[in-house]
Amino acid sequence: MAQYSAQLDGVFVALADPTRRAVVRRLGRGSTSVGELAREFPMTLPSFMKHVRTLEANGLIRTVKSGRVRTCVLNRERLALVDDWLAEQRRIWEERTDRLEQFVTDPEENRQ
Repeated sequence: MAQYSAQLDGVFVALADPTRRAVVRRLGRGSTSVGELAREFPMTLPSFMKHVRTLEANGLIRTVKSGRVRTCVLNRERLALVDDWLAEQRRIWEERTDRLEQFVTDPEENRQ
């Protein structure tokens, strides 16, 4: 997991912004053009493109240009990094709470 730290940091930075999370959520329903995506947000196209570039730079989306249309595609594999990290954190905390529960509920065993 440590080898993915820089990648994971980038994904979390990208997902820290509500506009970028909304773009990821929208792309979860299917690919669409940058122009169509941008219409859903109250900002200029150059400002919106900064969000697209951040998502693309961190591997959350890919863009494909065909003629004058740039289409955004969600990279679901990159989201798996977050899912794996959260699963590891969940396992660590479950183990800790299990040990605490055992310590509290079975004091005889803890005296050894």
